[in-house]
Amino acid sequence: MEAVSYSALRKNLKHYLQQVNDDATTLLITNRDNADDTAVLMSKRDYDSMTETLRIVSNPALMDKLRRGQEQIAVAKTKQHELIESND
Repeated sequence: MEAVSYSALRKNLKHYLQQVNDDATTLLITNRDNADDTAVLMSKRDYDSMTETLRIVSNPALMDKLRRGQEQIAVAKTKQHELIESND
């Protein structure tokens, strides 16, 4: 993870915003006056992905379904079918 000072971020905000969006990287924003005053900048796309992953991992019932599905795939107990279209 690249680190950048708060003042450098302010001077080059457009560049750093483009960088985290284009490269899917995170950026550590530091404050030389207070080491505890730091933040992380990431793209909205990466943030959404991370929060969705956390939601799935924190749901025991969903994780159980995923594990059972992985086990079925591992022992070739799967069936292929056409996509079911929703009437929504």
